[in-house]
Amino acid sequence: MKSEEIRRRFLEFFKRRGHAIVPGASLVPENDPSALFTTAGMQPLVPYLLGEPHPAGTRLVNIQKCVRTQDIEEVGDKTHDTFFEMLGNWSLGDYFKSEAIEWSYEFLTSHEEGLGLDTSRLYITVFGGNDAVPDIDRETAKIWESFGVSPSRIYFMEGDTNWWSPGENGPCGPDSEMFYDVTPDGLGDLTKDEFIRADKEQKVVEVWNDVFMEYEKRGGRVIGMLKNKNVDTGAGLERLSMVMQQKDNIFETDLFIPIMQAVEALAPAGDIRAKRIIADHIRTAVFIIGDGIIPSNTDRGYILRRLIRRAVRYADALRIHEGNLADIADVVIQKYGGIYENLVSGHGHIKTTIAEEASKFRMTLAKGLREFEKMSQSGISGKEAFILFSTYGFPFEVLRELAEEKGILIDEMAFASALAKHQEVSRAGAERKFKGGLAGHSEKEMQYHTATHLLNQALREVLGDDIMQKGSNITQERLRFDFSYPEKITDEQKKEVEDIVNEQIRRALPVTYEEMTIDEARRRGAIGIFDEKYGERVKVYQIGNEELGIFSLEFCGGPHVQNTSELIGTFKIIKEEAVAAGIRRIKAVLE
Repeated sequence: MKSEEIRRRFLEFFKRRGHAIVPGASLVPENDPSALFTTAGMQPLVPYLLGEPHPAGTRLVNIQKCVRTQDIEEVGDKTHDTFFEMLGNWSLGDYFKSEAIEWSYEFLTSHEEGLGLDTSRLYITVFGGNDAVPDIDRETAKIWESFGVSPSRIYFMEGDTNWWSPGENGPCGPDSEMFYDVTPDGLGDLTKDEFIRADKEQKVVEVWNDVFMEYEKRGGRVIGMLKNKNVDTGAGLERLSMVMQQKDNIFETDLFIPIMQAVEALAPAGDIRAKRIIADHIRTAVFIIGDGIIPSNTDRGYILRRLIRRAVRYADALRIHEGNLADIADVVIQKYGGIYENLVSGHGHIKTTIAEEASKFRMTLAKGLREFEKMSQSGISGKEAFILFSTYGFPFEVLRELAEEKGILIDEMAFASALAKHQEVSRAGAERKFKGGLAGHSEKEMQYHTATHLLNQALREVLGDDIMQKGSNITQERLRFDFSYPEKITDEQKKEVEDIVNEQIRRALPVTYEEMTIDEARRRGAIGIFDEKYGERVKVYQIGNEELGIFSLEFCGGPHVQNTSELIGTFKIIKEEAVAAGIRRIKAVLE
């Protein structure tokens, strides 16, 4: 079964069971400065999992694109990748464990509506208690048994193995995971230790996860129960494709085959892991650039830069010539363009960005080679080797080969020590971003969110109605707003925008919202954020009223203040710059 059919069957299966199909969100979290990328299907839905009503109802289903790089060193094995599509269905205070498990099992095993997987190859893990919630989830195990799963195939996992949490803050709870045997002959019944070993050896692969969100976490501690009991399920499309296409790795599925073929054409011989890394990293880079990110030395831009540069390193090892990496992007866009239209519209920009970054990096490597020649006369210390690695992006394997050619020794132990310290710091920084939890909505963040709507409309009044929002990021200190515009904004235009925003703050305009169909919202003239698709029902926030005049009407999920007078301070643009071709960025504060 091809990936397109898996996507279709999944959405149709849950639609028939009362779920509204809602659009996936951007890879760039709109209102969550604690996370670099959307890393899970539930992330854009946090306000609704915490109790806010969703316009589409209490049963939802969608396909969400995600990026995770915590396991980047594992990419190239059978199942790890940095970009993936998560198939997810949610219950927002509606059904709970029994229905969630029944439908998970039915979709995986039904030949008529689902995937028709072999039940004799399924294994189930269940929450076995941890420090926060010591109770073993025997209820879930009994439900699985009621569908014919043998108790010998159900394993209670202690600690955080079957506990899902987005980080330090947010909805959380126990989960139950489904694994599938991908060995040729089948493993049969396994003891718990045998199952854990088979998982590590990638002989069984996790294909589904049902999270039962009952609890709320704040500051790293479970503080109590959520307003509603929710269900959050997830199934990775790459892994489902792998088991449906009877492969033992994701890189031989239809999602990767054309990309791998493009790499193979450029490098017929060479290490298969290197080829997989190139295919994965270019695929991820295409999606990240497609959602408005460009390479830089910080945050999302740094992750993108790192992915492209890792791809270049492995391309060089395979003797793939300069410029060819960008051509691989063509294949990625051809594969996914029918599903993600922004890849097609941004094709030229995506390809140019990858080509330019690869070229810059190869120039940096050339500088590193000159530095190597300078320091190689008397041997290379661990510190010098680390400088070549960290400053010039010199792959250590290449450095070792060059040193061996010249008969020069490298202090590898000292290099390893310096690298370990660097990785510890980098990992801690990444974990603070990726595991720091989903941001709460502080009073200041709500002020900046409302100020973003004022800014959006003010820009349209000053620069024209063609202005389209391309991204935003809000912290307690400032707002950041990306939008389409072909040229630098003058000081006079910035002053005019500031004056318009501050005038609306002084007018003390009410901020209200109304749920309506997408067609009704468009008829009323509401503008949308990004170039996203929307669900059938949306929230439309209005700033102003008929008596005072309506200043802004915009699709949005919130959160907002109730009156513009609650925006404390004077709105001030502190920076305006280009971030991509035809895309400008404004940073502003309430000072």
